[in-house]
Amino acid sequence: MRTYRQLFRTPEFTPLLLASAGQTAAQTVSGLALGLLVFDRTGSALLSSLAVFGPAPAQLLGAATVLSGADRLPPRAALTGLSLLFAAGTAVQALPGLPVWGVFAALLLLGVVGSVGGGVRYGLLNEVLTRDGYLLGRSVLSMSVGIIQICGFALGGALVAVLSARGTLLLAAGLYLPAAAVTRFGLRRRPPRGTGPASVTETWRTNALLWSSAPRRYVYLALWLPSGLIVGAESLYVPYSPGHAGLLFACGAVGMLAGDAVAGRLLPAGRRDRLAVPLCVLLAAPYLLFAFEPALPVALALVTVATFGYAAGLLLQERLTALTPDQLSGQALGLHSSGMLAGQGAGAALAGAVAELTSPATGMATAAAASLAATLLLAPGLRRPRPRPDRPTAAKPRSNRPARRGGW
Repeated sequence: MRTYRQLFRTPEFTPLLLASAGQTAAQTVSGLALGLLVFDRTGSALLSSLAVFGPAPAQLLGAATVLSGADRLPPRAALTGLSLLFAAGTAVQALPGLPVWGVFAALLLLGVVGSVGGGVRYGLLNEVLTRDGYLLGRSVLSMSVGIIQICGFALGGALVAVLSARGTLLLAAGLYLPAAAVTRFGLRRRPPRGTGPASVTETWRTNALLWSSAPRRYVYLALWLPSGLIVGAESLYVPYSPGHAGLLFACGAVGMLAGDAVAGRLLPAGRRDRLAVPLCVLLAAPYLLFAFEPALPVALALVTVATFGYAAGLLLQERLTALTPDQLSGQALGLHSSGMLAGQGAGAALAGAVAELTSPATGMATAAAASLAATLLLAPGLRRPRPRPDRPTAAKPRSNRPARRGGW
């Protein structure tokens, strides 16, 4: 499957795309509003960055306890229920007088149960599409995220100015409801991919099996660390430039959209493996220049160029699906999603802590340097061994000449 026409003719892909877009819109608007709300109440760059991208412990806890549900819950019911739960949780965060610890308690709860959502969604995508169509379909989902974020971050800043942060959170809560309706009425009922009940024991057993493969371990770490640390840099857009944070986020979405389009549609299969590491380097390198506190036009250009490198995630996901049995695809992709979000939370914590002690610009450059170091450390394990030439089946006649030492 190499064309968009073939992709959109596939039954259930369009409803899955629309539901994903609706949820992304709600998360984008609510994340920006929540970050501004927390920053306004606390003045803390660390707490603001964690509010935008969620606390890492939530994703880690979810991945360790409930992730087996990604393959053991009916996909349609799971996605519908999660959208309704996020609508309720986001509305709670908008309650007047809710203390900051209450905001983070709601984030923690939503993060734990939401850790199943990525596995259910991308496992279902793996079922809806053929294996050779997964990269194209995943790239379209990622491009939709970029488009929605371009609009959502730009619109979110305007909505906060007009409606206030709490009013924007209530609007975001309402955006989850159409996503729930699309999944309920647009997807057909499917049985769970796995057998048996979801449990903590089963979650641990399957995670251990997935982690036991060295090639998968390197792919997981490459999916989690470099991009997660750069999201930490992005989490400081609000304290770096409070009046232009939405514009910085929007430019980042433009770069990500361009990268996903190129990786999903234009890159030939033979070159994809070789480009994952260079794209991770591109993702981090421009952010190093934020140490010099560039002016807004330069900052916008740096962000746009850097976020093209997020396309590395598509290439690494394709490799992950090739390394994973189909019956474990939901939990494998859920582990990727939860680990990615946990990495983003950890990156936000690191960048925010450095910013607390120094400045937002220094925090962004530090996160970029850590991302670049992680990429360089993981690069040897991401190289695929070259195929060895076939050995001759017949023995060559032996020569009477003595062998030369040291080769040619």
